[in-house]
Amino acid sequence: MKPLFDTVSYKCSKIVTKVYSTSFSLATKMLYKSIRNDIYNIYGFVRAADEIVDSFHDYNKEALFNRFSEDLELALQHKISLNPILNAFQHTYYKYNLDKALVDAFMNSMRLDLHKTNYLTQEEYNTYIYGSADVVGLMCLKVFVKGNQDKYNELKDTAMALGSAFQKVNFLRDLKADFEGLNRTYFPNTDLKNLDETSKQEIIDDIETDFEKGLSGIKKLPIEAKFGVFMAYRYYRQLLKKLKKTPALKIKDSRIRVSNPKKIELLMRSYVKYQLNLL
Repeated sequence: MKPLFDTVSYKCSKIVTKVYSTSFSLATKMLYKSIRNDIYNIYGFVRAADEIVDSFHDYNKEALFNRFSEDLELALQHKISLNPILNAFQHTYYKYNLDKALVDAFMNSMRLDLHKTNYLTQEEYNTYIYGSADVVGLMCLKVFVKGNQDKYNELKDTAMALGSAFQKVNFLRDLKADFEGLNRTYFPNTDLKNLDETSKQEIIDDIETDFEKGLSGIKKLPIEAKFGVFMAYRYYRQLLKKLKKTPALKIKDSRIRVSNPKKIELLMRSYVKYQLNLL
């Protein structure tokens, strides 16, 4: 029966989230149950595409990505897919009437990762950030506001800023893996072989601006989503705090992490702030 297959599909997306990102999974658990599965469904979809271009080095990535892209289009066309991740995503896509342009922008940025290794201009960088992160934030926002278009329009810019902040923190944290493992550099006008404190601070200042704007939107989110998103915000701010304290040359030679005990501490402190309305 289709409902049983749908249930299996949703569980697959949840498992993907839990296995690939303990931090995002923890934040998602803080959302109300009424929207939690749909965020898992979105994460499962974007993670699957990202894994193809980032991890499957012993296979023909382009062929795999093309097949995934074709299966995605068929899933959205027929409202079903034998790929459980895509089957779950198409459910959320139609439930909240997600904009197809957001999905297309995401897939375009993922496709760039198949061959493009550097972003020389700010325009190229901004376009990639929009497709790889901002649109994911917008898809999640549509779920958070339960499809309310007026509320979505009100919070759209802040959701994009938060998505940008998260992605830029990931870029800064993953300099070593991206540069040495994938031969990629995302930050324009930055010499990663000789990353200095001035360049690092310019990147951090840009991220701080995005975070400030993003937090203003978190404060206006519906109660079902506010604490979960705030938890994700706090986690990434902690990552940025650690990156600030790390010498520039060391950032590109290591991967900064937030320990599990620290994540639990962040959860508790965030909950206190949330309960006291101190966001």
